[in-house]
Amino acid sequence: MPTEDTDPTSSTTDREKSPFRLDGRTALVTAGVSGLGFEIARGLAAAGARVLVNGRDTERLTASVAAIQAEGGAALPCRFDATDEAQMGEALAAAGPLDILINNAGARDRRSLAHMEPDDFRRLIELDLVAPALLSRLAAPAMIAAGWGRIVNITSIAGPLSRAGDTAYTTAKGGLAALTRALAADFGPHGITVNAIAPGYFATAPNAAMVADPEVNAVLQRRTSLGRWGRPEEIAGAAVFLASPAAGYVTGHVLAVDGGYLAHF
Repeated sequence: MPTEDTDPTSSTTDREKSPFRLDGRTALVTAGVSGLGFEIARGLAAAGARVLVNGRDTERLTASVAAIQAEGGAALPCRFDATDEAQMGEALAAAGPLDILINNAGARDRRSLAHMEPDDFRRLIELDLVAPALLSRLAAPAMIAAGWGRIVNITSIAGPLSRAGDTAYTTAKGGLAALTRALAADFGPHGITVNAIAPGYFATAPNAAMVADPEVNAVLQRRTSLGRWGRPEEIAGAAVFLASPAAGYVTGHVLAVDGGYLAHF
């Protein structure tokens, strides 16, 4: 059993000076081609990690990797479909041992259960909940062998909160928070921490219509402590922290990055 959280690639002096550095670590970010996933990949690379950026579209994947490399980061494409177990296994075998896994891939279907077909419900649960479990299972053996690892699941404030017409997403994200706690208990004795980030309202491209809606903005101004949308790049710091030696004694935790949405009413 590991007695302390150390980075074998850095000297004691370097660790003391830079507890958030990820030099010598290899990270995989699923759905890292755009939005919050891209900003997380970019942040990990800036902290020194070698980042495998996952996506399904080759053109978008190439562009995202090139953008990180242009900033001096070490990034490589890792193409697979997070709902295809065979593809996941092949991709991780080819990638080699991972030190850090960021389970970011997900989808949303804003419908109530009464208006969803069973197969649509299953598909969303497969991507948002089952895929992170399977990827964690695939990544864990190398982390266990190394006695060090970081798994970070991207949940949502829709996990602890719910609203009508969002059944499958709320169910999946609540389950992902529970999976985080369960894996923290399973993997902790092997030196692996498992945590989650619960984003609030971020001004990403898929939310463009909501960002432009005065009514939504009025609600956020009233409902969040900071009174604004999150900027996509503001997610990166939480991911770097949870992936770094600085968070060596943090596990089973869901860190809300939501401008105070959960704390404010």
